[in-house]
Amino acid sequence: MNRLERWEQRTRASLLALAAVFGAAYALPILVPAADPALITTAHWTERTVWALFAADYAVRLALSERRWEFVRRQPLSLAVVLLPLLQPLRLLRLVSALFLVGQRVRLAAQVRLTTYVVGAVLGLLAFGSVAVLEAERASPHGNIRTIGDALWWSFTTMTTVGYGDHAPTTGVGRLIAVGLMLSGIALLGVVTANIAAWFLARFQEDEEENRRVQEVTEELLLEVRELRRQVADLTRATTGDRAGASGRAAE
Repeated sequence: MNRLERWEQRTRASLLALAAVFGAAYALPILVPAADPALITTAHWTERTVWALFAADYAVRLALSERRWEFVRRQPLSLAVVLLPLLQPLRLLRLVSALFLVGQRVRLAAQVRLTTYVVGAVLGLLAFGSVAVLEAERASPHGNIRTIGDALWWSFTTMTTVGYGDHAPTTGVGRLIAVGLMLSGIALLGVVTANIAAWFLARFQEDEEENRRVQEVTEELLLEVRELRRQVADLTRATTGDRAGASGRAAE
């Protein structure tokens, strides 16, 4: 294990904790807009601090990499999601980038199973998509997503591609979030479907392998039985021949 792998292994839990803090700081001003201004200011500064730590983590990983240019070339999205949210008009990208960074580091953990990752991705997209669309739609004069309950219901129906139509985004940012949730929902549904299909195929293959082994054992037993029958027949003929010879000599 090289230095980069040791760093990633040691900082994985800390990164997940920072992501949770980042999510809480991002959601607080949206869910509680009437909170104390000092608390909201603290939340904004917490966002910036955590994001600075994300950027520092990328810088350390780059420094520890033995082939730095290859590290940057192989992970262009990691660099993009660190740099783009620094632009104030693209604050929403901070949320998307946080999900991407955490998901990328979680995938490095070999012990995390696919089902756990999919469930975590669904819950994360559902929660943060709801918060993001609520921020975008609450102030819209024609919007009908006014509460976190409306936002959660809309996010759930959007991710499952049901789309009842009782709630719908009216702003450009809200519709952009809707596109992201729809594509993510389709992708995650495809992963779940593929995982279930792979499980059934694995079971069928195990059954076929077991049937093949049973058939091979049966064929080996049949060959052994045939060989035993041949040997018995040879012994019988030899014994019969010896007896006939003995009888002939006795008659003489």
